[in-house]
Amino acid sequence: MTPMKLCRFVVAHDTVVRPGILEGSVVRDLSAAGIRSVSDLLESPDLGGVLRGMAGAGLPELELPEVRLMAPVDRQEVWAAGVTYLRSKKARMEESDFSATAYDRVYEAPRPEIFFKSMPRKVSGPGGPVGIRADAKWNVPEPELALVFNSSMRLVGYTVGNDMSSRDIEGENLLYLPQAKMYRASCALGPVIRVLADEAEARTWTIGVSIRRGAGVVFSGETSVGQIKRTFDELAGWLGRSQEFPDGAILLTGTGVVPPNDFTLAADDRVSIHVSGIGTLVNDVVVV
Repeated sequence: MTPMKLCRFVVAHDTVVRPGILEGSVVRDLSAAGIRSVSDLLESPDLGGVLRGMAGAGLPELELPEVRLMAPVDRQEVWAAGVTYLRSKKARMEESDFSATAYDRVYEAPRPEIFFKSMPRKVSGPGGPVGIRADAKWNVPEPELALVFNSSMRLVGYTVGNDMSSRDIEGENLLYLPQAKMYRASCALGPVIRVLADEAEARTWTIGVSIRRGAGVVFSGETSVGQIKRTFDELAGWLGRSQEFPDGAILLTGTGVVPPNDFTLAADDRVSIHVSGIGTLVNDVVVV
């Protein structure tokens, strides 16, 4: 079966954001069927049935060059889980002796690290900017699988995420985590939401990142979604505790690809993050 991918897009010279289905190089316009948003569609108790019914509905089709893909987030809050890969734990411990034991403990603890990342309107989409703080000296991308939940906290899809981080700020003091993680252009998602895939399938996917500077690649790396320590149900359970998400939520699941300690992003770098079951998210770096 062809992977089913939902997107948000605008047509050239238009400002109206529409929901769509991306099939190869063709976008099918779901707004023509009365669907107002991707979020509304994800609330369907029979998402597969609804989407299969759309296949023969004669929806308008546009070629990818005719549209601009937007971040696949409507009204969902974006949260993040940290220290879910062993490599991430080691990298966070390397940031600072001061914080090392905290990261070691949270990796082994029943309760995961979960923190708020971004309001939906602040999320960058495909081709949008990702930021490095002007007051930081050690900035890195964090390529991640993002879980997409509807308002019932049911896992309904997956997208590609970039959890930008200022490692020197975080390493200086754990209490600086919000400043290291939550700033302008610190979160990017896209290009689509992959639906109708279970956790077993998602854990076969790979996550890769490539950073270009000028004409050359200055860093690349790859890991497997299967290396995430915690199950998706476990992460969903902790995210949903004492919380409610009337518009759904998106949860970044941590990174297993970390550049070496002597690497930092620079303005005009191009970050490409690829998840094999979803697609590639490309963003250029700006100073904020």
